[in-house]
Amino acid sequence: MLILKNARVLDVNHENDTARYSIVVDGEIIKDVTREPVSIDGAQVIDVGGKTVMPGMIDCHAHVIASVAHLGNNGRLPNTFAVLRAVPILSGMLNRGFTTVRDAGGADYALSRAIEEGVIAGPRLFVAGKALSQTGGHGDFRERFDNSDPDPCGCHRNLGAIGRIVDGVDDVRKAVREEMRAGAHHIKIMASGGVASPTDPIGNLQFSVDEVKAIVEEAASHQTYVMAHAYTGKAIARVVKLGVRTIEHGNLIDDEAAAVMAEFGAFAVPTLVTYDAMNKVGAKAGVAESALAKNENVRIQGLKALELLKRNGVKMGLGTDLLGDMHEYQSDELMIRSEILGAFETICQATVVGAEIVGQQGRLGVVAPGAFADLLVVDGDPLRDISVLTGQGERIAGVMKNGAWVRKALQ
Repeated sequence: MLILKNARVLDVNHENDTARYSIVVDGEIIKDVTREPVSIDGAQVIDVGGKTVMPGMIDCHAHVIASVAHLGNNGRLPNTFAVLRAVPILSGMLNRGFTTVRDAGGADYALSRAIEEGVIAGPRLFVAGKALSQTGGHGDFRERFDNSDPDPCGCHRNLGAIGRIVDGVDDVRKAVREEMRAGAHHIKIMASGGVASPTDPIGNLQFSVDEVKAIVEEAASHQTYVMAHAYTGKAIARVVKLGVRTIEHGNLIDDEAAAVMAEFGAFAVPTLVTYDAMNKVGAKAGVAESALAKNENVRIQGLKALELLKRNGVKMGLGTDLLGDMHEYQSDELMIRSEILGAFETICQATVVGAEIVGQQGRLGVVAPGAFADLLVVDGDPLRDISVLTGQGERIAGVMKNGAWVRKALQ
């Protein structure tokens, strides 16, 4: 049993609450959050001295196995390299205060279990397995003059590959069933053109209506949902109407598509920091010039998309979508959003909305009885200065996951 006393609590239910609380942690679970004095025989008591205690953050769009910015090259990494390079990426996320991550393509069930069993340190990991792409879609990294078989030997099963190429209703059904059998928590599809892929303009629509319907139906049959990479309003409205639950990126969304998302209760997961990071280091990391040009266009539009989504009442989770050496910029997503949406709304997106997206309402994203004890002890007030949550976690005095300290600079 552990008691954190003299804590200022910050979550969706405690916006400007300056009262001091005691947070009682029993094993993996928060047992109580109270203003009353607490005394429990044998409990360890830590006085946090008025520091802010908030939920661990949730990154709803990451590629934890993407240690190489060029995703085609990443997919060719030997499995040993891919997994060993993922270890420091996962550890860095945890130390930055991200105690939960939803992987958007690449990470597998074994990696999720390795974290769960304590083999390696990392956030709790919800995985999509391999993202599904049509031929010539966002998951097809062959250049125009490359006429090789996209998958001659089952190489999509390489750990470093973020996706697999499937075409036709029967094949997409089988692919979903295979990913679910292998332990995926959700399904990812590429529903429009992308930045990192070489032959698909941003405005392309990907997968037929019948293919998307089949994917959504199969996911629902497995009691889960579909997340879709999509940029334009046309691509977004199309797949939301077909049952897709979360839209990834969405930089080129319009009011009409945002209204459709609000009507159907779909979530948006913008990933603005990846475009900033790509702008800074993409060329050095080997990203193609054509991809960098597409990146700049969607970077500017993405900032406008935040305001548009908010205006239409679309719930937003926090995502980052970083690759290679860019993972270190993960927390900068908080700064980018807070300048447009404010600190409190940004923090809610990184906590309680993220919990809803991964199906863990009341269990993650809040400091409340019955929730997992995923907690950050922050040296400062993120509502006044959200930069205390940025960098590599230097201003986060304590990171707790499942009731166990990941690191602690507290007496």
